[in-house]
Amino acid sequence: MSRPQEPPRPFFSFGNPFKMISSKGSQLSPKLLPLLNAFEETLAERMRKLNPVNKADVLSLSWMKLAMDSISETYIDIKTLITKLELPVCDWDDKWIDVYFDISMKLLDICIAFNSELSRLNQGHLYLKCALHNLESTSLQQFAKARSSFDGWGKHINTKNPKLNNCRTILDSLVESLDLPKVKNSAKGKILMRAMYGVKVEIVFVYSVFAAIFSGAVERLFHLNVAETYLWAQAFKDLQTSVNGEIRNASSGGRPVVLKELEAVDAVVKRLYPEVQEGVASDHTVIQSSVTELRMAAEKFSTGLDLLTKEVDGFFEIVLSGRDALLSNLRAEGGKVELKLAGNVRQTVW
Repeated sequence: MSRPQEPPRPFFSFGNPFKMISSKGSQLSPKLLPLLNAFEETLAERMRKLNPVNKADVLSLSWMKLAMDSISETYIDIKTLITKLELPVCDWDDKWIDVYFDISMKLLDICIAFNSELSRLNQGHLYLKCALHNLESTSLQQFAKARSSFDGWGKHINTKNPKLNNCRTILDSLVESLDLPKVKNSAKGKILMRAMYGVKVEIVFVYSVFAAIFSGAVERLFHLNVAETYLWAQAFKDLQTSVNGEIRNASSGGRPVVLKELEAVDAVVKRLYPEVQEGVASDHTVIQSSVTELRMAAEKFSTGLDLLTKEVDGFFEIVLSGRDALLSNLRAEGGKVELKLAGNVRQTVW
Protein backbone atom coordinates (compact mmCIF):
# COMPACT_ATOMS: atom_id res chain seq x y z
CA MET A 1 0.00 0.00 0.00
CA SER A 2 1.53 3.29 -1.06
CA ARG A 3 0.22 6.83 -0.92
CA PRO A 4 -0.17 8.60 -4.29
CA GLN A 5 2.17 11.53 -4.49
CA GLU A 6 0.41 14.83 -4.96
CA PRO A 7 1.07 18.36 -3.70
CA PRO A 8 -1.35 19.36 -0.92
CA ARG A 9 -4.65 20.65 -2.25
CA PRO A 10 -6.39 23.56 -0.56
CA PHE A 11 -8.77 22.73 2.26
CA PHE A 12 -12.30 24.00 1.92
CA SER A 13 -15.10 24.34 4.43
CA PHE A 14 -18.42 25.50 3.08
CA GLY A 15 -21.88 26.23 4.32
CA ASN A 16 -24.28 24.26 6.43
CA PRO A 17 -25.06 20.76 5.11
CA PHE A 18 -28.42 20.78 6.88
CA LYS A 19 -29.65 23.56 4.58
CA MET A 20 -28.64 21.96 1.32
CA ILE A 21 -32.09 20.69 0.41
CA SER A 22 -34.57 23.42 1.20
CA SER A 23 -37.70 24.97 -0.18
CA LYS A 24 -35.64 27.41 -2.21
CA GLY A 25 -33.81 26.81 -5.45
CA SER A 26 -33.98 23.62 -7.50
CA GLN A 27 -36.55 21.07 -6.41
CA LEU A 28 -36.04 17.31 -6.48
CA SER A 29 -37.95 15.65 -9.27
CA PRO A 30 -40.00 12.46 -8.75
CA LYS A 31 -37.20 10.63 -10.58
CA LEU A 32 -34.38 11.96 -8.38
CA LEU A 33 -35.98 11.71 -4.94
CA PRO A 34 -36.20 7.87 -4.99
CA LEU A 35 -32.47 7.72 -5.75
CA LEU A 36 -31.67 9.80 -2.69
CA ASN A 37 -34.12 7.90 -0.48
CA ALA A 38 -32.73 4.53 -1.60
CA PHE A 39 -29.18 5.65 -0.84
CA GLU A 40 -30.08 6.95 2.62
CA GLU A 41 -32.23 3.93 3.53
CA THR A 42 -29.40 1.59 2.53
CA LEU A 43 -26.99 3.63 4.64
CA ALA A 44 -29.37 3.45 7.60
CA GLU A 45 -29.59 -0.34 7.28
CA ARG A 46 -25.81 -0.64 7.22
CA MET A 47 -25.55 1.41 10.38
CA ARG A 48 -28.12 -0.78 12.11
CA LYS A 49 -26.12 -3.87 11.19
CA LEU A 50 -22.99 -2.29 12.67
CA ASN A 51 -24.74 -1.87 16.02
CA PRO A 52 -23.81 -5.16 17.74
CA VAL A 53 -26.24 -7.09 19.94
CA ASN A 54 -23.32 -7.81 22.27
CA LYS A 55 -21.73 -4.41 22.81
CA ALA A 56 -18.43 -5.98 23.86
CA ASP A 57 -18.01 -7.19 20.26
CA VAL A 58 -17.07 -3.62 19.32
CA LEU A 59 -13.56 -4.26 20.63
CA SER A 60 -13.03 -7.21 18.30
CA LEU A 61 -11.29 -7.64 14.98
CA SER A 62 -14.45 -9.23 13.56
CA TRP A 63 -16.49 -6.06 14.28
CA MET A 64 -13.73 -3.88 12.84
CA LYS A 65 -13.76 -6.00 9.67
CA LEU A 66 -17.54 -5.56 9.44
CA ALA A 67 -17.16 -1.79 9.90
CA MET A 68 -14.51 -1.50 7.20
CA ASP A 69 -16.62 -3.59 4.84
CA SER A 70 -19.57 -1.29 5.54
CA ILE A 71 -17.75 1.92 4.60
CA SER A 72 -16.37 0.21 1.49
CA GLU A 73 -19.90 -0.63 0.36
CA THR A 74 -21.10 2.88 1.14
CA TYR A 75 -18.23 4.39 -0.84
CA ILE A 76 -19.13 2.18 -3.80
CA ASP A 77 -22.76 3.29 -3.43
CA ILE A 78 -21.78 6.94 -3.85
CA LYS A 79 -20.00 6.07 -7.10
CA THR A 80 -23.09 4.19 -8.26
CA LEU A 81 -25.30 7.13 -7.31
CA ILE A 82 -23.17 9.50 -9.38
CA THR A 83 -23.66 7.20 -12.38
CA LYS A 84 -27.43 7.03 -11.84
CA LEU A 85 -27.64 10.80 -11.49
CA GLU A 86 -26.04 11.10 -14.93
CA LEU A 87 -23.94 13.93 -13.57
CA PRO A 88 -20.86 14.12 -15.82
CA VAL A 89 -17.63 15.59 -14.52
CA CYS A 90 -18.06 18.58 -16.82
CA ASP A 91 -21.08 19.56 -14.69
CA TRP A 92 -19.16 19.31 -11.41
CA ASP A 93 -18.42 22.55 -9.62
CA ASP A 94 -14.69 23.14 -9.12
CA LYS A 95 -15.32 23.27 -5.37
CA TRP A 96 -16.80 19.75 -5.41
CA ILE A 97 -13.71 18.43 -7.17
CA ASP A 98 -11.38 20.15 -4.72
CA VAL A 99 -13.31 18.75 -1.77
CA TYR A 100 -13.37 15.24 -3.25
CA PHE A 101 -9.62 15.12 -3.82
CA ASP A 102 -8.82 16.65 -0.45
CA ILE A 103 -11.05 14.21 1.43
CA SER A 104 -10.00 11.14 -0.53
CA MET A 105 -6.32 11.90 0.12
CA LYS A 106 -7.01 12.06 3.86
CA LEU A 107 -8.83 8.72 3.69
CA LEU A 108 -5.81 7.17 1.99
CA ASP A 109 -3.43 8.63 4.56
CA ILE A 110 -5.35 7.11 7.47
CA CYS A 111 -5.64 3.76 5.67
CA ILE A 112 -1.85 3.71 5.45
CA ALA A 113 -1.56 4.41 9.20
CA PHE A 114 -4.06 1.65 10.04
CA ASN A 115 -2.30 -0.78 7.73
CA SER A 116 0.98 0.03 9.50
CA GLU A 117 -0.55 -0.81 12.87
CA LEU A 118 -2.03 -4.08 11.60
CA SER A 119 1.37 -5.01 10.20
CA ARG A 120 2.98 -4.21 13.55
CA LEU A 121 0.51 -6.42 15.40
CA ASN A 122 1.12 -9.22 12.92
CA GLN A 123 4.85 -8.96 13.54
CA GLY A 124 4.13 -9.55 17.22
CA HIS A 125 2.53 -12.85 16.25
CA LEU A 126 5.98 -14.08 15.19
CA TYR A 127 7.05 -14.03 18.85
CA LEU A 128 4.08 -16.23 19.70
CA LYS A 129 4.92 -18.71 16.96
CA CYS A 130 8.48 -18.97 18.21
CA ALA A 131 7.32 -19.46 21.81
CA LEU A 132 4.83 -22.15 20.79
CA HIS A 133 7.52 -23.97 18.83
CA ASN A 134 9.81 -24.06 21.87
CA LEU A 135 7.00 -25.12 24.18
CA GLU A 136 6.52 -28.31 22.17
CA SER A 137 9.57 -29.61 24.06
CA THR A 138 9.80 -30.52 27.75
CA SER A 139 13.37 -29.22 27.92
CA LEU A 140 13.99 -26.45 30.45
CA GLN A 141 16.37 -24.90 27.93
CA GLN A 142 13.56 -24.67 25.38
CA PHE A 143 11.30 -23.24 28.04
CA ALA A 144 13.88 -20.51 28.64
CA LYS A 145 13.77 -19.68 24.92
CA ALA A 146 9.99 -19.55 25.07
CA ARG A 147 10.20 -17.10 27.96
CA SER A 148 12.54 -14.94 25.90
CA SER A 149 9.96 -14.93 23.11
CA PHE A 150 7.28 -13.91 25.59
CA ASP A 151 9.53 -11.03 26.69
CA GLY A 152 9.83 -9.97 23.07
CA TRP A 153 6.06 -10.23 22.61
CA GLY A 154 5.36 -8.04 25.63
CA LYS A 155 7.84 -5.39 24.61
CA HIS A 156 6.67 -5.34 21.00
CA ILE A 157 2.95 -5.28 21.69
CA ASN A 158 3.28 -2.39 24.15
CA THR A 159 5.30 -0.26 21.74
CA LYS A 160 3.44 2.77 20.39
CA ASN A 161 3.15 3.19 16.65
CA PRO A 162 4.25 6.75 15.68
CA LYS A 163 2.36 6.47 12.39
CA LEU A 164 -0.91 6.72 14.34
CA ASN A 165 0.02 10.14 15.72
CA ASN A 166 -1.31 12.10 12.74
CA CYS A 167 -4.68 10.32 12.66
CA ARG A 168 -6.26 12.74 15.12
CA THR A 169 -5.20 15.78 13.08
CA ILE A 170 -6.53 14.24 9.87
CA LEU A 171 -9.78 13.23 11.56
CA ASP A 172 -10.19 16.77 12.90
CA SER A 173 -9.92 18.13 9.38
CA LEU A 174 -12.42 15.55 8.09
CA VAL A 175 -14.91 16.64 10.74
CA GLU A 176 -14.42 20.25 9.69
CA SER A 177 -15.02 19.25 6.07
CA LEU A 178 -18.46 17.87 6.92
CA ASP A 179 -19.69 21.33 5.94
CA LEU A 180 -19.97 20.79 2.19
CA PRO A 181 -20.26 23.35 -0.61
CA LYS A 182 -23.60 25.07 -1.02
CA VAL A 183 -25.36 24.05 -4.18
CA LYS A 184 -27.48 26.45 -6.21
CA ASN A 185 -29.77 25.65 -9.12
CA SER A 186 -28.70 22.01 -9.36
CA ALA A 187 -31.03 19.34 -7.99
CA LYS A 188 -28.55 16.62 -8.89
CA GLY A 189 -25.77 18.54 -7.19
CA LYS A 190 -27.81 18.81 -4.00
CA ILE A 191 -28.36 15.06 -3.96
CA LEU A 192 -24.66 14.44 -4.53
CA MET A 193 -23.63 16.75 -1.69
CA ARG A 194 -26.24 15.30 0.68
CA ALA A 195 -25.15 11.74 -0.11
CA MET A 196 -21.47 12.64 0.29
CA TYR A 197 -22.30 14.01 3.73
CA GLY A 198 -23.70 10.61 4.77
CA VAL A 199 -20.65 8.81 3.44
CA LYS A 200 -18.30 11.07 5.35
CA VAL A 201 -20.22 10.79 8.62
CA GLU A 202 -20.01 7.00 8.52
CA ILE A 203 -16.33 7.01 7.56
CA VAL A 204 -15.32 9.58 10.19
CA PHE A 205 -17.18 7.58 12.83
CA VAL A 206 -15.54 4.27 11.87
CA TYR A 207 -12.11 5.87 11.51
CA SER A 208 -12.35 7.51 14.95
CA VAL A 209 -13.31 4.18 16.53
CA PHE A 210 -10.35 2.46 14.84
CA ALA A 211 -8.00 5.23 15.98
CA ALA A 212 -9.25 4.86 19.57
CA ILE A 213 -8.85 1.08 19.56
CA PHE A 214 -5.44 1.03 17.90
CA SER A 215 -4.04 3.79 20.08
CA GLY A 216 -5.80 2.66 23.26
CA ALA A 217 -6.89 6.27 23.76
CA VAL A 218 -10.59 6.98 24.24
CA GLU A 219 -10.06 10.67 23.50
CA ARG A 220 -9.69 9.71 19.83
CA LEU A 221 -13.48 9.19 19.68
CA PHE A 222 -15.73 11.81 18.10
CA HIS A 223 -19.33 12.63 18.87
CA LEU A 224 -21.03 13.83 15.69
CA ASN A 225 -24.37 15.63 15.76
CA VAL A 226 -26.60 14.81 12.79
CA ALA A 227 -29.85 16.56 11.85
CA GLU A 228 -33.06 14.53 11.91
CA THR A 229 -33.68 15.37 8.25
CA TYR A 230 -31.56 12.41 7.16
CA LEU A 231 -33.21 9.00 6.88
CA TRP A 232 -30.16 7.41 8.53
CA ALA A 233 -29.93 9.92 11.40
CA GLN A 234 -31.54 7.78 14.12
CA ALA A 235 -29.65 4.65 13.11
CA PHE A 236 -26.41 6.60 13.31
CA LYS A 237 -27.22 8.12 16.69
CA ASP A 238 -28.01 4.68 18.11
CA LEU A 239 -24.82 3.25 16.64
CA GLN A 240 -22.62 6.08 17.89
CA THR A 241 -24.11 5.97 21.39
CA SER A 242 -23.70 2.20 21.63
CA VAL A 243 -20.17 1.92 20.26
CA ASN A 244 -18.67 5.00 21.89
CA GLY A 245 -20.32 4.11 25.17
CA GLU A 246 -18.85 0.60 25.17
CA ILE A 247 -15.36 1.89 24.40
CA ARG A 248 -15.59 4.45 27.19
CA ASN A 249 -16.80 1.77 29.60
CA ALA A 250 -13.87 -0.45 28.62
CA SER A 251 -11.48 2.40 29.41
CA SER A 252 -13.03 3.32 32.77
CA GLY A 253 -10.61 3.61 35.66
CA GLY A 254 -7.80 4.64 33.33
CA ARG A 255 -7.57 1.24 31.63
CA PRO A 256 -6.31 1.26 28.03
CA VAL A 257 -8.65 0.15 25.26
CA VAL A 258 -7.55 -3.32 24.13
CA LEU A 259 -8.76 -5.61 21.35
CA LYS A 260 -10.53 -8.73 22.66
CA GLU A 261 -8.33 -11.06 20.60
CA LEU A 262 -5.17 -9.36 21.79
CA GLU A 263 -6.37 -9.39 25.40
CA ALA A 264 -7.13 -13.13 25.16
CA VAL A 265 -3.61 -13.89 23.90
CA ASP A 266 -1.94 -11.71 26.50
CA ALA A 267 -3.90 -13.32 29.35
CA VAL A 268 -2.59 -16.79 28.42
CA VAL A 269 0.95 -15.48 27.94
CA LYS A 270 0.92 -13.96 31.43
CA ARG A 271 -0.34 -17.22 32.89
CA LEU A 272 2.31 -19.27 31.09
CA TYR A 273 5.20 -16.93 31.74
CA PRO A 274 6.06 -18.01 35.30
CA GLU A 275 5.66 -21.66 34.30
CA VAL A 276 8.44 -21.57 31.73
CA GLN A 277 11.16 -19.97 33.80
CA GLU A 278 14.48 -21.73 33.47
CA GLY A 279 15.13 -24.08 36.37
CA VAL A 280 11.54 -24.18 37.59
CA ALA A 281 9.92 -27.60 37.66
CA SER A 282 6.32 -27.35 36.48
CA ASP A 283 3.44 -29.68 35.83
CA HIS A 284 3.87 -30.53 32.15
CA THR A 285 0.18 -31.43 31.73
CA VAL A 286 -0.91 -28.02 33.04
CA ILE A 287 1.58 -26.26 30.78
CA GLN A 288 0.46 -28.14 27.68
CA SER A 289 -3.15 -27.28 28.39
CA SER A 290 -2.22 -23.59 28.47
CA VAL A 291 -0.09 -24.03 25.35
CA THR A 292 -3.10 -25.43 23.50
CA GLU A 293 -5.16 -22.47 24.66
CA LEU A 294 -2.45 -20.06 23.55
CA ARG A 295 -2.19 -21.71 20.13
CA MET A 296 -5.93 -21.31 19.57
CA ALA A 297 -5.98 -17.69 20.79
CA ALA A 298 -2.93 -16.79 18.68
CA GLU A 299 -4.47 -18.36 15.58
CA LYS A 300 -7.71 -16.42 16.08
CA PHE A 301 -5.72 -13.23 16.58
CA SER A 302 -3.61 -13.79 13.45
CA THR A 303 -6.60 -14.73 11.28
CA GLY A 304 -8.53 -11.67 12.45
CA LEU A 305 -5.61 -9.40 11.63
CA ASP A 306 -5.27 -10.89 8.15
CA LEU A 307 -8.97 -10.49 7.37
CA LEU A 308 -9.05 -6.90 8.63
CA THR A 309 -5.90 -6.04 6.68
CA LYS A 310 -7.58 -7.25 3.49
CA GLU A 311 -10.57 -5.01 4.20
CA VAL A 312 -8.38 -1.96 4.84
CA ASP A 313 -6.41 -2.65 1.67
CA GLY A 314 -9.66 -3.12 -0.22
CA PHE A 315 -11.02 0.22 0.94
CA PHE A 316 -7.73 1.88 0.01
CA GLU A 317 -8.05 0.49 -3.52
CA ILE A 318 -11.69 1.60 -3.80
CA VAL A 319 -10.81 5.17 -2.84
CA LEU A 320 -7.75 5.19 -5.08
CA SER A 321 -9.67 3.82 -8.07
CA GLY A 322 -12.30 6.52 -7.57
CA ARG A 323 -9.60 9.19 -7.69
CA ASP A 324 -8.09 7.60 -10.78
CA ALA A 325 -11.46 7.48 -12.53
CA LEU A 326 -12.17 11.14 -11.81
CA LEU A 327 -8.70 12.17 -12.95
CA SER A 328 -9.14 10.16 -16.15
CA ASN A 329 -12.47 11.88 -16.83
CA LEU A 330 -10.96 15.29 -16.19
CA ARG A 331 -8.10 14.50 -18.52
CA ALA A 332 -10.45 13.19 -21.22
CA GLU A 333 -12.78 16.19 -21.07
CA GLY A 334 -9.96 18.74 -21.05
CA GLY A 335 -10.60 22.33 -20.11
CA LYS A 336 -9.53 24.56 -17.30
CA VAL A 337 -9.83 21.98 -14.53
CA GLU A 338 -7.65 19.48 -16.34
CA LEU A 339 -4.94 22.08 -16.84
CA LYS A 340 -4.99 22.83 -13.12
CA LEU A 341 -4.51 19.13 -12.34
CA ALA A 342 -2.30 18.18 -15.26
CA GLY A 343 0.94 18.44 -13.31
CA ASN A 344 -0.30 15.87 -10.79
CA VAL A 345 -2.20 13.41 -12.96
CA ARG A 346 0.72 11.19 -13.96
CA GLN A 347 2.18 11.07 -10.45
CA THR A 348 -1.17 10.28 -8.89
CA VAL A 349 -2.37 7.60 -11.31
CA TRP A 350 0.92 5.95 -11.97
